[in-house]
Formats: sequence, structure tokens, C-alpha cells
Amino acid sequence: MTQDQGTTSARPTETAPSGPTEPPSRRRLHGLRVRVRAFRMTVRARPHWNRAWRCGIGFIGAVVLIVGIIAIPYPGPGWLIVFTGLGILSTEFEWAGRVLRFARRYYDRWVAWVKRQNTAVQLLLALATGVVVLATLWLLDALWIVARIVGLGHWTWLHSPIMA
Repeated sequence: MTQDQGTTSARPTETAPSGPTEPPSRRRLHGLRVRVRAFRMTVRARPHWNRAWRCGIGFIGAVVLIVGIIAIPYPGPGWLIVFTGLGILSTEFEWAGRVLRFARRYYDRWVAWVKRQNTAVQLLLALATGVVVLATLWLLDALWIVARIVGLGHWTWLHSPIMA
């Protein structure tokens, strides 16, 4: 009997798709989940493979997390990248799941607090974020590089003191 004929997965808490009423994409997604779980169980059964898997997940999750932390003050999805990195890590490490729940709780509280503030406070927070972005771009010499590209190389004050 194949997956399309309605067999259930190896996990007793999970049910198979309900059949022809389920959209094909949902049936494929369910089949993919079953195969991924079976693969992960195979890896867990072999200690060396499991250690290598956990090291790989740890490395990938740490890289994504670090990129997200660097991207937080910049416009764009910095916090989303941080939460993605923690989510990757939490697939293998319980501590990462706890940190993810903690960070989400405080992030949600911060966003709710900012929304409750008047416009002046929100503008000051936006201005402070802009100052942080400009300061890091200046310290990393990005402003000097752009100035040279656009022909303003004589503006030496844009040159970073730590990159000189």
C-alpha cells in the first residue's frame, strides 16, 4: 500500500491526509514531512551521523543568527533573520527553543510598547535607529567607499577612524 492509498505515518499522533478532498499540495507536504522525519530517525540511530547532523545544524543556525543580529539595526528583516536562526537551532537544541520563546515574548512586548507611544517618541526611536545605522556604516568605512565612488574622495571626514 502506498502513501497515496491512505496509509498513516510512522508517528501515531499524526494522521494521513484525508484523501481526495485534500489539495494535492497539502498531500505532498504531508508526504515530505513523513520522509524527513523518517530520515531524521535514521540519522539519530547512528551516533556519528547524529553528531555530524547536530554540528551542521549548529553551524548553519549560528551563521543565520549572527547575520540576523548584525542586521537588526538596519532597515529590513533583521529580527526575522534572528528568529529564523533560533528556529533552525531549536530543531536540535532545547536551549535555543527556550531562547526563541523568550526573545519572541520580549520582542512582541517592545513592539506593543512602541505602538502605544505618541508620534514624537516613535520618531525619536526612528532617529536613534538611523544614527546607529549611520555610525556603523561610518565605522565600517562604507561611507568613505561610497564617497570615493561618487567622486567625493576629498571628504576625508567620511573615512573611518578604525579602518585608517
